[in-house]
Amino acid sequence: MFGSSIGNIFKVTTWGESHGKAVGVVVDGCPAGLPLTEEDIQIFLNRRKPGQSPYSTPRSEADQVEILSGVFEKKTTGTPISMLVWNKTARSSDYSEIAGYYRPGHADYTFDEKFGFRDYRGGGRSSGRETIGRVAAGAIASKFLDSLGIKLQAYTHSIGPIMIDETNKDLSEIYNNPLNMPDASAALKAEALLREMMTAKDSIGGIVDCEVTGLPVGIGDPVFEKLDANLAKAMMSIGAVKGVEIGDGFQAAFAYGSENNDAFYMENDCVSKKTNHAGGTLGGMSDGSPLRIRVAIKPTPSIFQSQETVNKQGENIQIQIKGRHDPVIVPRAVVVVESMAAMTIMDGLLANMTSRMDRILKFYETL
Repeated sequence: MFGSSIGNIFKVTTWGESHGKAVGVVVDGCPAGLPLTEEDIQIFLNRRKPGQSPYSTPRSEADQVEILSGVFEKKTTGTPISMLVWNKTARSSDYSEIAGYYRPGHADYTFDEKFGFRDYRGGGRSSGRETIGRVAAGAIASKFLDSLGIKLQAYTHSIGPIMIDETNKDLSEIYNNPLNMPDASAALKAEALLREMMTAKDSIGGIVDCEVTGLPVGIGDPVFEKLDANLAKAMMSIGAVKGVEIGDGFQAAFAYGSENNDAFYMENDCVSKKTNHAGGTLGGMSDGSPLRIRVAIKPTPSIFQSQETVNKQGENIQIQIKGRHDPVIVPRAVVVVESMAAMTIMDGLLANMTSRMDRILKFYETL
């Protein structure tokens, strides 16, 4: 299987299946000397682990991380960092009957056609548990970025049609409700909607926003390594993501150039922008203003209603899925989006160190 790695310098490779013995990640390219402990990683993993609210899967996993290599005396060594999380409460029997048919909205059919067989237990590599490795790597990247004064904050923008009120946005509220919404009123309405979905044995999607501040100008490259292109790839690699916007995104298609252009002006001897329709990038490179990313997430495909599908014998059948599933993926995806952004930006920062000869000379003159 090809394609389990992402990044050029800060390279991340996830491994493991939902109902295998463990899931994990190998992180290569992290500079030596970054302070790092298992507690740093656990803070991020606790934000995505299941069973923490009525609106997530009841599968209860501690998701306790173990760092196997690459850290000594609470600092990174510059060698590959390997981390794992044991799967302790897998119930593979819940999935035994799906071996013979294809669940709508899942990758069962495409896996069978591509590889000739599949690990049907909980979706295998297509399971949301694969994101544990991403979040663990994202925790490292976030700590690296924090040391440079670069801050990331992702949150739930909407659940179905229930959107936050931007004039009422309070980022501290994210940690006061189970949906990670920075608007208490919207969160209450979204919870009521989710209870309706659960009663109807249905699910719903939503939108995650991610804001990045403190980025220097020039991260990313103008052609195939654009910052926004790499962010789009990183976000689209998350299993449930169906769309990505940078800045105004699709709304830019309805604007006039005079409306969409961000005017420059000088402030404190620095070039600034009066608006930020571009979302923090110009020509594929960061422009020093806040980076704005928006990610659309589909409804959970595992619903408990009767559905039409086909079996491996080519017969039309009706199925009713069993198991433990989220009625909404969005709240647990917030930290995944934030982690993928952190990984992408860290990789871009490291690559940017080779972009100018004067800075290379200055760096080596100090050695």
